[in-house]
Amino acid sequence: MTKHLAVAALALAAFAACEPNRGVTEPRSAVRASLTGPQNDDQRDGDGGPRAVYTLTNQVAGNAVAVFARAGDGTLTPAGSFSTGGAGTGAGLGSQGAVTLSNDGRLLFAVNAGSNDVSVFRVNPEGLSLLSRTPSGGTLPASVTVSRNVAYVLNTGGAGNISGFTVGSSGGLTPIAGSTKSLSTATAGPAEVSFSPDGRQLVVTEKGTSLLDVYPVDKNGVAGERTSYTSAGGTPFGFAFGPRNLLFVSEAAAPGSASSYALKEGNLQVVSGAVLTHHGAPCWAVVTVDGRFGYTGNGSGSVSGFSIAPDGAIRLLGDGGAAVIGSGVNDIALSANSRYLYVLQTGGAQAIHAFRIQDDGSLTALGPVGGLPTGTRGLAAF
Repeated sequence: MTKHLAVAALALAAFAACEPNRGVTEPRSAVRASLTGPQNDDQRDGDGGPRAVYTLTNQVAGNAVAVFARAGDGTLTPAGSFSTGGAGTGAGLGSQGAVTLSNDGRLLFAVNAGSNDVSVFRVNPEGLSLLSRTPSGGTLPASVTVSRNVAYVLNTGGAGNISGFTVGSSGGLTPIAGSTKSLSTATAGPAEVSFSPDGRQLVVTEKGTSLLDVYPVDKNGVAGERTSYTSAGGTPFGFAFGPRNLLFVSEAAAPGSASSYALKEGNLQVVSGAVLTHHGAPCWAVVTVDGRFGYTGNGSGSVSGFSIAPDGAIRLLGDGGAAVIGSGVNDIALSANSRYLYVLQTGGAQAIHAFRIQDDGSLTALGPVGGLPTGTRGLAAF
């Protein structure tokens, strides 16, 4: 019992560092900027959606997606705010993946944690068009993932669960019979759900138990029985997949670390375990499209960079402080071409910071853009 209480205390401390609760204020009006116009090589890598960054205002009085157009040099311009039709919580979600994009960038999925549903938008050059709003299959939805025409939502309220949906051609979500699956325990404290690159597995991180859950997914989109693995580091939080089914996971428990795994035939194998970031509360994680670098967003106010070897082994870049933002980093996201990294700051200033990723993995600051309400959560980019 004493051991369990100690683990729970560490998880709560890490969660608090990742999710300060700073109340709610009314959002400032977003300034509409055009998402149309010429697209250069930095902006467009084939047939996909407009190049932009998205975040959730997460307001109790009405949730919305704030859109920022991305220029060819990676800088951002406010491009409007689009209502989800649902409600937010006005405070922390304790998750990664609250807003996510389809692989081609043409559909955007957003959780409404205050009204227990999920909104789907069509991404247009002019902004977003709301296509559907569907109950999430549980309470407090905090993370959503999509692979082809199947989406899964992580519900964090009550005992928590994952629940699956087919995505129709018009953007509607239809529940998949038999797809709702439980977590390891009612006190799991889940943080993220995500498909593997081939869409055959789902992974969930459990902050409260320091477990990684793997669910096989059949050809009909139905998740099978869960297999749980003990995390190499304490309080696994956000994660991202790289090439060859590499799994890169941030670990929020002090002193803060990241680990890498190989997902082979549904089994997780540790490659590098609990590599220290030397910066507190690493809670969010991304991997570049070429698989060379991974980054953690640290709740203490920084970003740590890692090099990733072909076998998935990770090594901290420098002293782990690839970028220092200030207090209250809350999420990170990569552009579709992985040339730019975006960081959501919710402590002090409410802003999104832009960085260019250099050839050696170092980050060059491009400046922040503000105008976000307190309570903003989630980040996605294309």
